[in-house]
Amino acid sequence: MAFGKASGYTNLNTGNFSPIIYSKKVQKAFRKSSVVEDISNTDYASDINNVGDTVRIIKEPDITINSYLRGTTLATQDLTDADFTMIIDQANYFQFALDDIEEAHSHINFMDLATDRAGYKLRDQFDREILGYVAGFERNAGDTAWIARSSAPGTKANANAGADELLASQKVSITSFGGSDLGGTEDADTHALTSVPVAAGGGAGAITSPLAILNRMARLMDQQSVDTDGRWVVVDSVFKEILMDEDAKLINQDFGGEGEMRNGRMPGTIRGFRVYTSNNLPFFGTGPGTTAAAGSEENFGVIVAGHDSSLAVADQIAKTEVFRSPDTFADICRGLQLYGKKILRPEALVTAHYNLA
Repeated sequence: MAFGKASGYTNLNTGNFSPIIYSKKVQKAFRKSSVVEDISNTDYASDINNVGDTVRIIKEPDITINSYLRGTTLATQDLTDADFTMIIDQANYFQFALDDIEEAHSHINFMDLATDRAGYKLRDQFDREILGYVAGFERNAGDTAWIARSSAPGTKANANAGADELLASQKVSITSFGGSDLGGTEDADTHALTSVPVAAGGGAGAITSPLAILNRMARLMDQQSVDTDGRWVVVDSVFKEILMDEDAKLINQDFGGEGEMRNGRMPGTIRGFRVYTSNNLPFFGTGPGTTAAAGSEENFGVIVAGHDSSLAVADQIAKTEVFRSPDTFADICRGLQLYGKKILRPEALVTAHYNLA
């Protein structure tokens, strides 16, 4: 009973006149924005059947252009059929039960609530793994710490790419802006790149503005002849805040002064990129919000830019089913998700390690 009573007052002494009411309006947990489906090629999703399936992707053959003089005997070029593979090697599941008595007596449809939450959790896990993959990192099962990827699923699309399937020339660090690398050795966690210290408007030394980082990412893609149409960048909330602290007139012109759209996407474009915000990007230590004017190899975040053709994902909820429990009076609901991923064009992906200056 919420109300107190005076000493000696005995009327309706137990307080049962004031019932406890359970609301039918359930408080749902906050949900992160899902961005992967907006930035990837999903043409291969229909090829999935079972875990372990391999999708073989044929590369466009290169053509040699030769000069010609009158009377020249023409040389016929043999076309190549080089390929690389995307392996469907990831599988996640959920399973929960709802007892018949619980279902009959509850004023809430827990089956619908739990199924909706399960679908979101699968998408969130999928987003986290794919964004980590294109940024060059991964997390071990059951672990919350990110580590640098040391092996490629399937075969690499570009033989010059590293074990993380990314090109070293497409990684932005403090040395990209004239700063000094802290000299860390290559390890299994961070690849020992020193992050770029970032501040609105830039600053002394290697302290760089967020717009300058986006400019550099765009330049690296320009130098690889990446199409300007279809470019995107995924940033975290810390980078987004610094970006929005830049010159208000410039930012408002780029973003059109509109609110945030679905899937974490900001309206309009900036420096030719569609801009997405996600909390599923890799970070290390205490993250990019930890200040370090000389950069850091311990506390930093990673943002990634790319093109719609740079990444392929094959994602499919292979099975969702409800069946009777063999052990008790209950319905069991379970679902299985199969997926794989492959970097198709590493030259069209650019990463940047950064922290607050």
